[in-house]
Amino acid sequence: QVQLLESGGDLVQPGGSLRLSCAASGRVFSINVMGWYRQAPGKERELVATISSGGGTTYGNSVKGRFTISRDNAKNTAYLQMNSLKPEDTAVYYCNLVTRPAEQSTWYRYWGQGTQVTVSS
Repeated sequence: QVQLLESGGDLVQPGGSLRLSCAASGRVFSINVMGWYRQAPGKERELVATISSGGGTTYGNSVKGRFTISRDNAKNTAYLQMNSLKPEDTAVYYCNLVTRPAEQSTWYRYWGQGTQVTVSS
């Protein structure tokens, strides 16, 4: 069982910055991908960014060039640095983890409880 705890959500003005953190605890295997998704009221949950245990990253088109995902493998923690924030970035941001042991092919998926990011003047 893995638990994910997000933090760092806040109210920020347009053009400002925030840094979100996601700490994983429990049975996290060395092979894993951590990521951030977001959901605004009335909209579908969408991919923000992912980063694998090997360091590979992906980004959603709407955040490319503004957001940066990183991780600390020793702490099983992922970070999302958000710059040049826009009102349309307002959403609940959820941390995600998929992981598996090296000797198996079955992946396990976990979600955090979400942290609110509000971009408004």
